[in-house]
Amino acid sequence: MARYIANRLLLSLPLLLFISFITFVLINLSPLDPAEAVLQAQGVPAITDELIAQTRAQLGMDQPFMKRYLNWLAASVQLNFGNSYVTGTPVWTLLGPAFLNTLKLTFVSVIAIIVLSIMLGVVCALREGKWIDKSVRGVSFFLTSVPSYGLAALMIWYFSVKLDLLPTSGMDSYQHYILPVSVIVISYSGIYFRIVRSSMVSQREEDYVLYARACGLTEKKITMHILRNSLQVAVSVFCMAIPIILGSTVVVENIFAWPGLGTLSVKSILSRDFPMIQAYVLVLAVAFVLFNTVSDIINAAMNPKLRKDY
Repeated sequence: MARYIANRLLLSLPLLLFISFITFVLINLSPLDPAEAVLQAQGVPAITDELIAQTRAQLGMDQPFMKRYLNWLAASVQLNFGNSYVTGTPVWTLLGPAFLNTLKLTFVSVIAIIVLSIMLGVVCALREGKWIDKSVRGVSFFLTSVPSYGLAALMIWYFSVKLDLLPTSGMDSYQHYILPVSVIVISYSGIYFRIVRSSMVSQREEDYVLYARACGLTEKKITMHILRNSLQVAVSVFCMAIPIILGSTVVVENIFAWPGLGTLSVKSILSRDFPMIQAYVLVLAVAFVLFNTVSDIINAAMNPKLRKDY
C-alpha cells in the first residue's frame, strides 16, 4: 500500500507542474498589462509609458518569460504568491483565511450531502419503482434544476425576512451556516443520491447476492453487503465533491456575504488583481489533483485489485 501511495503522489507532480504553467500562461495572456493594472489599482491619475516601464521593472516583468515562471513557481511552493495589486499586502494573508472559511463551509456541506445521499439512495434502492422512489427522484430533479441564487433568495425571504429565524450574512455562529449549507446540500444531494441508488440497484443483480440468499442470510445482512460494495463505487465521487463544492461556492458566498474564496475571487476579478486571481486558480487546481489522488488511495485501500500493478 505504501508503494501505491508513493507512486500516486509521484504521478501527481507532473500534472501539478503542468497546471501551474497553464495558470501562469493564461494570466499573462490578459490584454491588460499587469503594470498598468497595478497603477490603476493604486489610483494613479496619469499613467505614462515611462511609469508603466518603471513598474514593469519593479515587478520583474522585463525578465524572460521562463525565468519569471520559475521564480513564481519557486515562490508559490512556499505560499508566496506576491502582493495584491489593490491592497499591497501579501496574497496569502488574504487568500489563506478566505480558503479556511470556504473549507469550513465545504466540509459541513459535504458531510450533510453524504449523510443525506446515502439515506435517500438506500431508501430509493430498496423501494425501486415504488411511489417513494419516484417521488424522491422527481423532487430531486426539480430542486437540482433550480439555480442556487434563486433558491438562496427564496430561503432568505422565507426564513430570514418573513419568519425572522436565521441571519442572512456572516459566519459568527452555527445559525449562519444553516442557510448557505442548505442551499448547497439541496443543489448537490439530488446528484449524489442517484449515484448511490444506481450503484445499489446494480449491486443487487450481482451473483454474490443470489448466493447470499441461497445460504440463508437475512435481508438486513444482504443489504449491508450491498451498501458496503456500493460505497466502494461512490467513495471517489464523494471525495471529488469536496473540490467541486470548494470551487462552486461563488454564488452562495456572495449572496450570504460569506468571507470565503468565492467572495474574494469576485472582488479580485472586478479589480483585476492578477496575483490574487493567479493564486486562486492554482489553489483550486491543486485541491482537485490532491483530492483525486486521495480518492484513488481510498479506493485502493478498499479494493486491493486496484493496486496490483504497483
